[in-house]
Amino acid sequence: MDHYFTNNQNLKSEIRTLSYNYKNITIDFFSDNGVFSKNHLDYGSRLLLETFLKNESDYENILDLGCGYGLIGISLAKITGKNITMCDVNKRALHLCERNIAANKVNAKVVESNVYENILDKYDVIITNPPIKAGKKVILEFLINAKIHLNDGGRLWFVMRKDQGAKSIQKLLNEHYNVEIKEKDKGFYIFCCKMSWQNTLFFAKII
Repeated sequence: MDHYFTNNQNLKSEIRTLSYNYKNITIDFFSDNGVFSKNHLDYGSRLLLETFLKNESDYENILDLGCGYGLIGISLAKITGKNITMCDVNKRALHLCERNIAANKVNAKVVESNVYENILDKYDVIITNPPIKAGKKVILEFLINAKIHLNDGGRLWFVMRKDQGAKSIQKLLNEHYNVEIKEKDKGFYIFCCKMSWQNTLFFAKII
């Protein structure tokens, strides 16, 4: 069985269009088979995006990790005008990202990367809806290794459902970050993770 976090280019293409509206700003997306949430705008991703926009303003660059067809990253680029990098392992998702960047006339960078494999820069914010079906090991790589790619004072934002282990993941992340729950709705938890000074010192020692 093929998943959106794999890279099967043999799936039949069936392009469809989706639209997202935020405060009178409309962002249009092309979607296709083989990508996450191909038929609708994922509620968890929208909740993450909107909670982030309500709470954050002090940042210059953002990494949208596991971007899919670009709902979060392209929306942020159009709404905020900040520097956005989007990465995914799925070539079809990245092709859609590039098409959606052009359709919405925004500036954003697209990188093919298996998690952080090809990510060389550091960011003020890393934002992600991690691929739950990829398993706990991959999810923890998404979340714990974010600190390697964050600037001083940087934040990791992510969404996870309660029934997918949000509370247990929170306990694990407490060893690496100061973790706050910023929003809860319909079983989705929105987390913001910041490096504490103790964890910053510990991390400096191990690298």
